[in-house]
Amino acid sequence: MPYILKKYYPVRNILFFFGEGFLIFLTIMLVYLTFSGWAIFCIDFLTNALRAGVVTVVFQLTLYFFDLYDLSRTTKMVDTAVRIVQSFGVGCIVLAGLYTSFPRLVISTKIFWIGYLVICLALTAWRALYYALLEKRLFSQPILLLGTGKIAKEIAEEIENKQDAGYKIAAFVGKELPLHNPHNAPLISPAIPLPDTCVQYHPERIVVALDDRRGAMPIQELLTCKIRGVEIEDGITFYEAITGKILVENVNPAWLVFSEGFNSGRFAYLIKRTADILLAVFGLLISLPVTLITATLIKLESSGPVFYSQERVGERGDTFKVVKFRSMGQDAEKNGAVWAMKNDNRVTRVGGFIRKARIDEIPQMWNVLKGEMSFVGPRPERQVFVEKLIKTIPYYSLRHSVKPGITGWAQVCYPYGASEEDALRKLEYDLYYIKNQSIFIDFLVIFRTVKTVLAQKGSR
Repeated sequence: MPYILKKYYPVRNILFFFGEGFLIFLTIMLVYLTFSGWAIFCIDFLTNALRAGVVTVVFQLTLYFFDLYDLSRTTKMVDTAVRIVQSFGVGCIVLAGLYTSFPRLVISTKIFWIGYLVICLALTAWRALYYALLEKRLFSQPILLLGTGKIAKEIAEEIENKQDAGYKIAAFVGKELPLHNPHNAPLISPAIPLPDTCVQYHPERIVVALDDRRGAMPIQELLTCKIRGVEIEDGITFYEAITGKILVENVNPAWLVFSEGFNSGRFAYLIKRTADILLAVFGLLISLPVTLITATLIKLESSGPVFYSQERVGERGDTFKVVKFRSMGQDAEKNGAVWAMKNDNRVTRVGGFIRKARIDEIPQMWNVLKGEMSFVGPRPERQVFVEKLIKTIPYYSLRHSVKPGITGWAQVCYPYGASEEDALRKLEYDLYYIKNQSIFIDFLVIFRTVKTVLAQKGSR
Protein backbone atom coordinates (compact mmCIF):
# COMPACT_ATOMS: atom_id res chain seq x y z
CA MET A 1 0.00 0.00 0.00
CA PRO A 2 1.43 3.42 -0.93
CA TYR A 3 2.63 5.50 2.02
CA ILE A 4 0.13 8.28 1.33
CA LEU A 5 -2.79 5.82 1.46
CA LYS A 6 -1.54 4.41 4.75
CA LYS A 7 -2.17 7.89 6.13
CA TYR A 8 -5.48 8.30 4.28
CA TYR A 9 -6.58 5.02 5.87
CA PRO A 10 -5.25 5.40 9.44
CA VAL A 11 -3.39 2.39 10.84
CA ARG A 12 -5.98 1.92 13.57
CA ASN A 13 -8.73 1.64 10.91
CA ILE A 14 -6.70 -1.01 9.11
CA LEU A 15 -6.22 -2.83 12.42
CA PHE A 16 -9.96 -2.49 13.08
CA PHE A 17 -10.77 -4.14 9.74
CA PHE A 18 -8.41 -7.07 10.24
CA GLY A 19 -9.37 -7.32 13.92
CA GLU A 20 -13.01 -7.66 12.95
CA GLY A 21 -12.13 -10.30 10.38
CA PHE A 22 -10.20 -12.24 13.01
CA LEU A 23 -13.18 -11.93 15.37
CA ILE A 24 -15.55 -13.46 12.78
CA PHE A 25 -13.09 -16.25 11.98
CA LEU A 26 -12.41 -16.95 15.66
CA THR A 27 -16.13 -17.07 16.48
CA ILE A 28 -16.80 -19.76 13.84
CA MET A 29 -13.82 -21.80 15.04
CA LEU A 30 -14.89 -21.51 18.69
CA VAL A 31 -18.40 -22.71 17.80
CA TYR A 32 -16.78 -25.66 16.00
CA LEU A 33 -14.71 -26.30 19.13
CA THR A 34 -17.77 -26.13 21.39
CA PHE A 35 -19.70 -28.77 19.45
CA SER A 36 -16.90 -30.93 18.08
CA GLY A 37 -14.32 -30.69 20.84
CA TRP A 38 -10.58 -30.63 20.25
CA ALA A 39 -11.06 -33.17 17.48
CA ILE A 40 -11.43 -30.32 14.98
CA PHE A 41 -7.70 -29.68 15.38
CA CYS A 42 -6.94 -33.27 14.46
CA ILE A 43 -9.61 -34.08 11.86
CA ASP A 44 -10.06 -31.81 8.84
CA PHE A 45 -8.70 -28.73 10.61
CA LEU A 46 -7.66 -27.09 7.33
CA THR A 47 -11.09 -27.75 5.79
CA ASN A 48 -12.88 -26.26 8.80
CA ALA A 49 -10.52 -23.27 8.79
CA LEU A 50 -11.21 -22.77 5.06
CA ARG A 51 -14.95 -22.84 5.72
CA ALA A 52 -14.59 -20.26 8.50
CA GLY A 53 -12.35 -18.17 6.23
CA VAL A 54 -14.93 -18.14 3.43
CA VAL A 55 -17.63 -16.96 5.87
CA THR A 56 -15.25 -14.25 7.11
CA VAL A 57 -14.48 -12.93 3.61
CA VAL A 58 -18.13 -12.93 2.51
CA PHE A 59 -19.37 -11.27 5.69
CA GLN A 60 -16.68 -8.57 5.54
CA LEU A 61 -17.46 -7.87 1.88
CA THR A 62 -21.14 -7.39 2.70
CA LEU A 63 -20.22 -5.14 5.65
CA TYR A 64 -18.17 -3.05 3.21
CA PHE A 65 -20.97 -2.78 0.66
CA PHE A 66 -23.36 -1.69 3.43
CA ASP A 67 -20.95 1.20 4.26
CA LEU A 68 -20.14 -0.30 7.65
CA TYR A 69 -16.43 0.38 7.16
CA ASP A 70 -17.02 4.10 6.67
CA LEU A 71 -15.96 5.11 10.16
CA SER A 72 -15.63 8.85 9.53
CA ARG A 73 -18.97 9.35 11.28
CA THR A 74 -20.20 7.13 14.08
CA THR A 75 -23.87 6.15 14.13
CA LYS A 76 -26.30 5.00 16.80
CA MET A 77 -25.62 1.44 17.90
CA VAL A 78 -29.22 0.40 17.17
CA ASP A 79 -28.80 1.50 13.55
CA THR A 80 -25.41 -0.21 13.37
CA ALA A 81 -26.83 -3.48 14.74
CA VAL A 82 -29.70 -3.42 12.22
CA ARG A 83 -27.31 -2.79 9.31
CA ILE A 84 -25.02 -5.60 10.50
CA VAL A 85 -27.95 -8.03 10.47
CA GLN A 86 -29.04 -6.76 7.03
CA SER A 87 -25.55 -7.12 5.58
CA PHE A 88 -25.16 -10.61 6.98
CA GLY A 89 -28.55 -11.51 5.51
CA VAL A 90 -27.16 -10.68 2.08
CA GLY A 91 -24.01 -12.57 3.04
CA CYS A 92 -26.09 -15.67 3.77
CA ILE A 93 -27.60 -15.49 0.27
CA VAL A 94 -24.09 -15.23 -1.24
CA LEU A 95 -22.91 -18.17 0.87
CA ALA A 96 -25.92 -20.24 -0.25
CA GLY A 97 -24.81 -19.73 -3.85
CA LEU A 98 -21.23 -20.70 -2.99
CA TYR A 99 -22.37 -23.78 -1.10
CA THR A 100 -24.41 -24.90 -4.11
CA SER A 101 -21.32 -24.70 -6.32
CA PHE A 102 -18.79 -25.94 -3.75
CA PRO A 103 -20.46 -28.43 -1.37
CA ARG A 104 -17.21 -29.06 0.58
CA LEU A 105 -17.45 -25.51 1.96
CA VAL A 106 -20.81 -26.20 3.63
CA ILE A 107 -20.92 -25.68 7.41
CA SER A 108 -23.44 -27.72 9.40
CA THR A 109 -26.71 -25.87 9.98
CA LYS A 110 -26.36 -25.86 13.77
CA ILE A 111 -22.82 -24.48 13.77
CA PHE A 112 -23.61 -21.90 11.08
CA TRP A 113 -26.67 -20.35 12.72
CA ILE A 114 -25.25 -20.37 16.24
CA GLY A 115 -22.09 -18.81 14.79
CA TYR A 116 -24.22 -16.26 12.93
CA LEU A 117 -25.97 -15.19 16.15
CA VAL A 118 -22.73 -14.98 18.14
CA ILE A 119 -21.01 -13.00 15.34
CA CYS A 120 -23.86 -10.45 15.26
CA LEU A 121 -23.60 -9.95 19.03
CA ALA A 122 -19.79 -9.91 19.06
CA LEU A 123 -19.52 -7.38 16.22
CA THR A 124 -22.11 -5.08 17.79
CA ALA A 125 -20.14 -5.06 21.05
CA TRP A 126 -16.83 -4.67 19.17
CA ARG A 127 -18.14 -1.67 17.24
CA ALA A 128 -19.71 -0.09 20.34
CA LEU A 129 -16.27 -0.15 21.97
CA TYR A 130 -14.57 1.27 18.87
CA TYR A 131 -17.16 4.04 18.44
CA ALA A 132 -16.65 5.04 22.07
CA LEU A 133 -12.92 5.34 21.39
CA LEU A 134 -13.59 7.45 18.29
CA GLU A 135 -16.01 9.81 20.03
CA LYS A 136 -13.55 10.46 22.84
CA ARG A 137 -10.68 10.54 20.32
CA LEU A 138 -8.64 8.24 22.51
CA PHE A 139 -5.31 7.17 21.04
CA SER A 140 -5.52 10.11 18.58
CA GLN A 141 -2.23 11.80 17.78
CA PRO A 142 -2.06 15.36 19.20
CA ILE A 143 -0.92 17.94 16.64
CA LEU A 144 0.12 21.59 16.87
CA LEU A 145 -1.26 23.72 14.02
CA LEU A 146 1.16 26.49 13.12
CA GLY A 147 -1.17 29.04 11.51
CA THR A 148 -4.78 30.12 11.87
CA GLY A 149 -5.65 31.14 8.29
CA LYS A 150 -7.47 29.35 5.48
CA ILE A 151 -5.24 26.28 5.33
CA ALA A 152 -5.49 25.79 9.11
CA LYS A 153 -9.27 26.24 8.88
CA GLU A 154 -9.55 23.58 6.15
CA ILE A 155 -7.46 21.14 8.19
CA ALA A 156 -9.49 21.81 11.35
CA GLU A 157 -12.74 21.22 9.45
CA GLU A 158 -11.52 17.90 8.07
CA ILE A 159 -10.37 16.69 11.49
CA GLU A 160 -13.74 17.71 12.91
CA ASN A 161 -15.69 15.97 10.13
CA LYS A 162 -13.66 12.76 10.18
CA GLN A 163 -13.82 11.18 13.60
CA ASP A 164 -11.52 8.42 12.38
CA ALA A 165 -8.84 10.83 11.15
CA GLY A 166 -6.62 9.74 14.03
CA TYR A 167 -5.65 13.28 15.08
CA LYS A 168 -6.71 15.88 17.61
CA ILE A 169 -5.61 19.51 17.73
CA ALA A 170 -3.58 20.26 20.86
CA ALA A 171 -3.21 23.98 20.12
CA PHE A 172 -3.14 26.66 17.41
CA VAL A 173 -0.20 29.02 17.00
CA GLY A 174 -1.28 32.35 15.55
CA LYS A 175 -2.93 35.70 16.18
CA GLU A 176 -6.58 34.58 16.31
CA LEU A 177 -8.48 31.31 16.43
CA PRO A 178 -10.01 30.05 13.17
CA LEU A 179 -13.78 29.72 12.89
CA HIS A 180 -13.53 25.94 13.32
CA ASN A 181 -11.96 24.84 16.58
CA PRO A 182 -13.29 21.29 17.02
CA HIS A 183 -11.44 20.42 20.21
CA ASN A 184 -11.56 23.83 21.90
CA ALA A 185 -7.82 24.02 21.41
CA PRO A 186 -6.07 27.02 22.98
CA LEU A 187 -4.49 29.82 20.95
CA ILE A 188 -0.74 30.27 21.47
CA SER A 189 0.97 33.52 20.59
CA PRO A 190 3.68 33.30 17.88
CA ALA A 191 5.89 35.26 20.30
CA ILE A 192 6.17 32.19 22.56
CA PRO A 193 9.02 29.90 21.36
CA LEU A 194 7.73 26.72 19.70
CA PRO A 195 9.97 24.42 21.81
CA ASP A 196 8.33 25.82 24.96
CA THR A 197 4.86 25.25 23.48
CA CYS A 198 5.81 21.66 22.65
CA VAL A 199 6.95 21.08 26.23
CA GLN A 200 3.60 22.39 27.51
CA TYR A 201 1.21 20.62 25.09
CA HIS A 202 3.23 17.53 24.06
CA PRO A 203 2.28 17.42 20.34
CA GLU A 204 3.64 14.50 18.33
CA ARG A 205 3.48 16.52 15.11
CA ILE A 206 3.67 20.19 14.09
CA VAL A 207 1.65 20.99 10.96
CA VAL A 208 2.90 24.15 9.22
CA ALA A 209 -0.37 25.64 7.92
CA LEU A 210 0.72 29.23 7.21
CA ASP A 211 -1.09 30.92 4.32
CA ASP A 212 1.87 33.27 3.78
CA ARG A 213 5.26 32.01 4.93
CA ARG A 214 7.30 35.05 3.97
CA GLY A 215 9.01 36.21 7.15
CA ALA A 216 6.68 34.07 9.28
CA MET A 217 8.45 30.68 9.28
CA PRO A 218 10.27 30.03 12.59
CA ILE A 219 12.85 27.82 10.88
CA GLN A 220 15.27 27.55 13.81
CA GLU A 221 12.49 26.74 16.28
CA LEU A 222 11.01 24.10 13.96
CA LEU A 223 14.45 22.53 13.59
CA THR A 224 14.88 22.45 17.37
CA CYS A 225 11.49 20.72 17.75
CA LYS A 226 12.38 18.23 15.03
CA ILE A 227 15.66 17.34 16.74
CA ARG A 228 13.68 16.73 19.93
CA GLY A 229 11.54 14.12 18.16
CA VAL A 230 8.50 16.11 17.01
CA GLU A 231 7.47 15.41 13.40
CA ILE A 232 7.23 18.48 11.16
CA GLU A 233 4.84 18.37 8.20
CA ASP A 234 3.71 20.81 5.56
CA GLY A 235 0.03 21.76 5.85
CA ILE A 236 -0.84 20.99 2.22
CA THR A 237 0.82 17.57 2.48
CA PHE A 238 -0.98 16.82 5.75
CA TYR A 239 -4.32 17.87 4.25
CA GLU A 240 -3.67 15.61 1.26
CA ALA A 241 -2.94 12.66 3.52
CA ILE A 242 -6.12 12.88 5.63
CA THR A 243 -8.54 13.76 2.81
CA GLY A 244 -7.35 12.00 -0.33
CA LYS A 245 -7.33 15.27 -2.27
CA ILE A 246 -5.06 18.25 -2.90
CA LEU A 247 -5.98 21.75 -1.74
CA VAL A 248 -5.77 23.22 -5.25
CA GLU A 249 -6.62 26.80 -4.33
CA ASN A 250 -3.77 27.04 -1.80
CA VAL A 251 -1.02 24.93 -3.32
CA ASN A 252 1.88 26.64 -5.06
CA PRO A 253 3.81 25.38 -8.10
CA ALA A 254 6.94 24.69 -6.03
CA TRP A 255 5.04 22.22 -3.85
CA LEU A 256 3.85 20.36 -6.94
CA VAL A 257 7.35 20.29 -8.42
CA PHE A 258 9.26 19.16 -5.32
CA SER A 259 6.71 16.92 -3.61
CA GLU A 260 6.84 13.15 -3.95
CA GLY A 261 4.73 11.67 -6.74
CA PHE A 262 3.89 12.70 -10.31
CA ASN A 263 6.53 10.22 -11.47
CA SER A 264 4.88 7.11 -12.89
CA GLY A 265 7.60 5.04 -14.58
CA ARG A 266 7.52 3.22 -17.91
CA PHE A 267 7.23 -0.19 -16.22
CA ALA A 268 4.13 0.93 -14.30
CA TYR A 269 2.71 2.32 -17.55
CA LEU A 270 3.18 -1.04 -19.29
CA ILE A 271 1.51 -2.92 -16.45
CA LYS A 272 -1.43 -0.50 -16.46
CA ARG A 273 -1.80 -0.73 -20.25
CA THR A 274 -1.68 -4.54 -20.18
CA ALA A 275 -4.30 -4.63 -17.42
CA ASP A 276 -6.48 -2.20 -19.40
CA ILE A 277 -6.39 -4.41 -22.51
CA LEU A 278 -7.16 -7.60 -20.59
CA LEU A 279 -10.00 -5.99 -18.62
CA ALA A 280 -11.47 -4.37 -21.73
CA VAL A 281 -11.51 -7.64 -23.71
CA PHE A 282 -13.00 -9.54 -20.78
CA GLY A 283 -15.50 -6.76 -20.06
CA LEU A 284 -16.72 -6.51 -23.65
CA LEU A 285 -17.18 -10.28 -23.89
CA ILE A 286 -18.98 -10.71 -20.57
CA SER A 287 -21.22 -7.67 -21.18
CA LEU A 288 -22.27 -8.76 -24.68
CA PRO A 289 -25.77 -9.96 -23.62
CA VAL A 290 -26.37 -6.66 -21.79
CA THR A 291 -25.10 -4.75 -24.83
CA LEU A 292 -27.56 -6.52 -27.17
CA ILE A 293 -30.53 -6.01 -24.84
CA THR A 294 -29.66 -2.35 -24.26
CA ALA A 295 -29.26 -1.68 -27.98
CA THR A 296 -32.67 -3.24 -28.67
CA LEU A 297 -34.41 -1.20 -25.95
CA ILE A 298 -32.85 2.08 -27.14
CA LYS A 299 -34.04 1.39 -30.70
CA LEU A 300 -37.55 0.47 -29.55
CA GLU A 301 -37.98 3.61 -27.43
CA SER A 302 -36.72 6.35 -29.75
CA SER A 303 -35.42 6.95 -33.23
CA GLY A 304 -31.76 7.59 -33.78
CA PRO A 305 -28.47 5.72 -33.38
CA VAL A 306 -27.83 3.26 -30.53
CA PHE A 307 -24.40 4.70 -29.81
CA TYR A 308 -23.53 8.29 -29.12
CA SER A 309 -20.06 9.66 -29.79
CA GLN A 310 -18.79 12.96 -28.49
CA GLU A 311 -15.45 14.73 -28.70
CA ARG A 312 -13.55 14.81 -25.42
CA VAL A 313 -10.11 16.00 -24.33
CA GLY A 314 -7.66 13.23 -23.51
CA GLU A 315 -4.01 12.71 -22.69
CA ARG A 316 -1.68 15.61 -23.63
CA GLY A 317 -4.74 17.64 -24.62
CA ASP A 318 -5.45 15.48 -27.69
CA THR A 319 -9.12 15.10 -28.57
CA PHE A 320 -10.86 11.80 -29.28
CA LYS A 321 -14.40 10.49 -29.76
CA VAL A 322 -15.77 8.88 -26.62
CA VAL A 323 -18.45 6.24 -27.30
CA LYS A 324 -21.48 5.66 -25.05
CA PHE A 325 -24.94 4.22 -25.34
CA ARG A 326 -27.33 7.02 -26.29
CA SER A 327 -29.32 7.97 -23.20
CA MET A 328 -30.90 11.22 -24.46
CA GLY A 329 -33.18 12.17 -27.31
CA GLN A 330 -31.53 12.59 -30.68
CA ASP A 331 -31.62 16.42 -30.60
CA ALA A 332 -30.70 16.84 -26.92
CA GLU A 333 -28.08 19.51 -27.62
CA LYS A 334 -29.63 21.40 -30.51
CA ASN A 335 -29.28 24.60 -28.46
CA GLY A 336 -25.61 24.02 -27.60
CA ALA A 337 -23.53 22.24 -24.96
CA VAL A 338 -24.74 22.38 -21.36
CA TRP A 339 -23.68 20.62 -18.15
CA ALA A 340 -25.49 17.35 -17.49
CA MET A 341 -28.00 17.64 -14.66
CA LYS A 342 -29.82 15.44 -12.18
CA ASN A 343 -33.35 14.63 -13.35
CA ASP A 344 -32.40 15.91 -16.80
CA ASN A 345 -35.57 16.04 -18.92
CA ARG A 346 -33.52 15.28 -22.03
CA VAL A 347 -32.88 11.74 -20.74
CA THR A 348 -35.14 8.97 -22.06
CA ARG A 349 -36.70 6.31 -19.83
CA VAL A 350 -34.23 3.67 -21.00
CA GLY A 351 -31.48 6.28 -20.74
CA GLY A 352 -32.37 7.01 -17.13
CA PHE A 353 -32.03 3.33 -16.22
CA ILE A 354 -28.77 2.69 -18.06
CA ARG A 355 -27.27 5.82 -16.48
CA LYS A 356 -28.21 4.68 -12.97
CA ALA A 357 -26.78 1.23 -13.66
CA ARG A 358 -23.76 2.77 -15.49
CA ILE A 359 -24.56 0.55 -18.50
CA ASP A 360 -24.14 3.59 -20.76
CA GLU A 361 -20.40 3.48 -20.02
CA ILE A 362 -19.86 -0.06 -21.42
CA PRO A 363 -18.93 1.05 -25.00
CA GLN A 364 -16.07 3.13 -23.59
CA MET A 365 -14.14 -0.12 -23.26
CA TRP A 366 -13.57 0.25 -27.02
CA ASN A 367 -11.86 3.55 -26.25
CA VAL A 368 -9.72 1.67 -23.72
CA LEU A 369 -8.74 -0.95 -26.32
CA LYS A 370 -7.79 1.82 -28.78
CA GLY A 371 -5.51 3.38 -26.16
CA GLU A 372 -7.52 6.60 -25.88
CA MET A 373 -8.70 5.88 -22.36
CA SER A 374 -7.83 3.78 -19.32
CA PHE A 375 -10.13 2.03 -16.89
CA VAL A 376 -9.03 4.40 -14.11
CA GLY A 377 -8.20 8.07 -14.54
CA PRO A 378 -9.77 11.53 -14.56
CA ARG A 379 -13.06 11.59 -16.45
CA PRO A 380 -12.61 13.18 -19.92
CA GLU A 381 -14.34 16.53 -20.36
CA ARG A 382 -15.59 18.32 -23.46
CA GLN A 383 -13.37 20.84 -25.22
CA VAL A 384 -15.85 23.69 -24.77
CA PHE A 385 -15.84 23.21 -20.99
CA VAL A 386 -12.08 22.55 -20.78
CA GLU A 387 -11.24 25.84 -22.46
CA LYS A 388 -13.35 27.67 -19.88
CA LEU A 389 -12.17 25.69 -16.85
CA ILE A 390 -8.46 26.10 -17.68
CA LYS A 391 -8.93 29.87 -17.39
CA THR A 392 -10.79 29.77 -14.06
CA ILE A 393 -9.34 26.79 -12.16
CA PRO A 394 -5.61 26.59 -11.30
CA TYR A 395 -3.71 23.53 -12.55
CA TYR A 396 -6.75 22.20 -14.42
CA SER A 397 -4.61 21.30 -17.43
CA LEU A 398 -2.67 18.81 -15.27
CA ARG A 399 -5.64 16.43 -15.64
CA HIS A 400 -4.46 15.84 -19.20
CA SER A 401 -1.06 14.50 -18.14
CA VAL A 402 -2.54 10.98 -17.93
CA LYS A 403 -5.12 9.03 -19.91
CA PRO A 404 -8.73 9.74 -18.93
CA GLY A 405 -10.65 6.92 -17.33
CA ILE A 406 -14.04 5.21 -17.38
CA THR A 407 -14.00 5.67 -13.63
CA GLY A 408 -11.72 7.61 -11.32
CA TRP A 409 -10.77 8.62 -7.78
CA ALA A 410 -12.99 11.72 -8.04
CA GLN A 411 -15.98 9.63 -9.13
CA VAL A 412 -15.81 7.33 -6.09
CA CYS A 413 -14.99 10.08 -3.58
CA TYR A 414 -17.18 12.99 -4.67
CA PRO A 415 -20.97 12.99 -5.23
CA TYR A 416 -22.20 13.73 -8.73
CA GLY A 417 -22.22 17.38 -9.71
CA ALA A 418 -22.03 19.46 -12.85
CA SER A 419 -20.79 22.99 -12.31
CA GLU A 420 -17.53 24.92 -12.15
CA GLU A 421 -17.47 24.50 -8.37
CA ASP A 422 -17.88 20.74 -8.78
CA ALA A 423 -15.12 20.74 -11.42
CA LEU A 424 -12.79 22.39 -8.89
CA ARG A 425 -13.63 19.89 -6.15
CA LYS A 426 -13.18 16.96 -8.52
CA LEU A 427 -9.83 18.37 -9.66
CA GLU A 428 -8.64 18.14 -6.04
CA TYR A 429 -9.25 14.38 -6.18
CA ASP A 430 -7.94 14.01 -9.74
CA LEU A 431 -4.62 15.64 -8.84
CA TYR A 432 -4.35 13.34 -5.82
CA TYR A 433 -4.79 10.35 -8.13
CA ILE A 434 -2.26 11.64 -10.69
CA LYS A 435 0.27 12.35 -7.94
CA ASN A 436 -0.14 8.96 -6.24
CA GLN A 437 -1.20 6.68 -9.11
CA SER A 438 -0.32 3.03 -8.67
CA ILE A 439 -1.75 -0.42 -9.32
CA PHE A 440 -3.03 -0.45 -5.74
CA ILE A 441 -5.03 2.77 -6.07
CA ASP A 442 -6.41 1.60 -9.45
CA PHE A 443 -7.62 -1.61 -7.82
CA LEU A 444 -9.12 0.41 -4.97
CA VAL A 445 -10.97 2.69 -7.40
CA ILE A 446 -12.40 -0.26 -9.36
CA PHE A 447 -13.48 -1.99 -6.15
CA ARG A 448 -15.18 1.17 -4.88
CA THR A 449 -16.77 1.72 -8.31
CA VAL A 450 -18.48 -1.68 -8.03
CA LYS A 451 -19.88 -0.59 -4.68
CA THR A 452 -20.99 2.77 -6.12
CA VAL A 453 -22.76 1.08 -9.05
CA LEU A 454 -24.53 -1.47 -6.85
CA ALA A 455 -25.69 1.28 -4.50
CA GLN A 456 -26.56 3.52 -7.49
CA LYS A 457 -24.68 6.43 -5.93
CA GLY A 458 -23.61 9.40 -7.99
CA SER A 459 -25.81 8.56 -10.98
CA ARG A 460 -27.45 11.32 -12.91
